[in-house]
Amino acid sequence: MPEPHDHVQPLPEHHAPLAPELPLTDSTADEALDLKTQLVRFVLTGGLSAIVDYGLYVLLMALGVTRDLAKALSFIAGTTTAYLINRRWTFKAPPSRVRFAAVVILYAVTFAAQVGINRVLNESLGDDWWVTPFAFVVAQGVATVINFVVQRVVIFRIR
Repeated sequence: MPEPHDHVQPLPEHHAPLAPELPLTDSTADEALDLKTQLVRFVLTGGLSAIVDYGLYVLLMALGVTRDLAKALSFIAGTTTAYLINRRWTFKAPPSRVRFAAVVILYAVTFAAQVGINRVLNESLGDDWWVTPFAFVVAQGVATVINFVVQRVVIFRIR
């Protein structure tokens, strides 16, 4: 008669994760998606991430955090959300230390672009009600284009 623990498989050895992982399956990780599917998924993911970004941005400013610090913190939250979803769902890429380092560099560039554009537009367009959302959308749009092109052409082709 088999022992009760005979059916238990030993756990495979893994390296410590670089970032929190979403509980999605990797069963299709080797299947490349076409440009249209990637673009649609990227836009959907970007929409969700923009909600995280903008929601936190407005909340932090309402709590008295300075505009630039609020934008910096909300950008980090939004881009982290985007990376985690895009890596697994949009680009179906396995974890990679090189890819992670490339994403950190890309996000540093888009961080500077987004915070800078947001600041310049807010300071140059006045205090009208529409300036804050307009500046946010323009800064987000520029960062989105940069992110998609670099992620699709460079980062998620890294093996």
